[in-house]
Amino acid sequence: MADYILAIDQGTTSSRAIVFDRSLAIVAVAQREFAQHFPQPGWVEHDPEDIWRTVIATCRAAIRKAGIRAADIAGIGITNQRETVVVWDRKTAEPIHRAIVWQDRRTAGHCAALEAAGHGPLVSGTTGLLLDPYFSGTKLAWLLDNVEGARARAQRGELCFGTVDSYLIWRLTGGQAHVTDATNAARTLLFDIHAGEWSDALLEMLDVPRAMLPEVKDCAADFGVSDKHILGAAIPILGVAGDQQAATVGQACFRPGMVKSTYGTGCFALLNTGDEAVRSENRLLTTIAYQLSGKRTYALEGSIFVAGAAVQWLRDGLKLIRRAADTGVLAAGSDRGQPVYLVPAFVGLGAPHWDPDARGAIFGLTRGTTTAELARAALESVCYQTLDLIEAMGRDWSQGSRTRNVVRVDGGMVASDWTMQYLADILDARVDRPRLKETTALGAAYLAGLKAGLCPPPASFARQWQLDRSFSPQMEKAERKRNIAGWHDAVSRTLSR
Repeated sequence: MADYILAIDQGTTSSRAIVFDRSLAIVAVAQREFAQHFPQPGWVEHDPEDIWRTVIATCRAAIRKAGIRAADIAGIGITNQRETVVVWDRKTAEPIHRAIVWQDRRTAGHCAALEAAGHGPLVSGTTGLLLDPYFSGTKLAWLLDNVEGARARAQRGELCFGTVDSYLIWRLTGGQAHVTDATNAARTLLFDIHAGEWSDALLEMLDVPRAMLPEVKDCAADFGVSDKHILGAAIPILGVAGDQQAATVGQACFRPGMVKSTYGTGCFALLNTGDEAVRSENRLLTTIAYQLSGKRTYALEGSIFVAGAAVQWLRDGLKLIRRAADTGVLAAGSDRGQPVYLVPAFVGLGAPHWDPDARGAIFGLTRGTTTAELARAALESVCYQTLDLIEAMGRDWSQGSRTRNVVRVDGGMVASDWTMQYLADILDARVDRPRLKETTALGAAYLAGLKAGLCPPPASFARQWQLDRSFSPQMEKAERKRNIAGWHDAVSRTLSR
């Protein structure tokens, strides 16, 4: 009897495969990194073949480690780096170019031109997004315009476009399924999140042939069946969601007002707004949190470009620490009488500022400043940026006061008790850390298990969510107010406009 679920977690720097049992406990994990390509400043690319090879290698390794047969797997769930674009030949599956990664900024000029031409309101009103190179649409347009013969081939129906999930499903099914899910479609700059379909107006704006686009499905759906020769059995692909939406599902944030915040290289906070697609007045994104049984659930999303990357900078750039975990110990022993603020705008500032020209700065340095104070400033910067997102969400949503009740956190940085306590203090809210840290893969596994009939409906799944530790606010109000004022002053001095 097929009692297992295989989750594919295809990320920006590595691919992972995790085998879960029917109770959603982890049985085996495999992971492989792959190369990053930077052909020009601001350009970031991946070789789609590297993505494919590492995905298949980790799937086979995880199955082997689990001591099971491929035939024991009831379904595959896929979660992926969002917004990254792949275009491939419909007959051969050969990519026409390297994948253009979500971090890539090459289309900034195109976005600025579209904004100047007055297309911003159409884009935000239809997609909930902003005209920014972050999203897929202008990346796709760049490929059509810059790869020789690509546009003519696309118009003849010879090329397929997809985010990483679509590309993997195409390869897994031997070209039998060209599909995606609603959460990935919602990040392309081409999808009407209100109507739940591709937008003719946006396809025309970016001159993208409709024939290239995948079919859009629920997050728990029949996405096709893998070729039996790839993994050793024909396995149905039953769950798909972009990484941040998958984490939202994995954190069981199914009720309006629930917030999850994921801390990795950057930070992504999502607020469940139910069936209301809230139009942000504070430069947050309106997006689809998940879609089940044809019903869309929406979210407000805020993106922080630099979270864990600030700690990496201390380690790899300044060589001030040997291990990322050292920062919590250093911060705990720092001199609180020396307020130091790091605004980590190394690649600009994300929400709610969206200032691509801002650059990082440190304020409050004295002769007494040491590595300890810089470590504290790096960790605090993540908490302050999260506060900016949560406050913007509260201003946008009519029920915004509920966003301060509790925040569920995941990602590598949440292992730091010091950081999570400071986050609770600055948010003036409870911060809950789950027992199972692999929430992104868990979300993909749950979606597949839900479709396979192994997992319970969302309300029952939510009751199974397990807490590792809860952090409650302890900081005095006056200190909190003073610290936040210092952060706002630092950011105001950093903004480019």
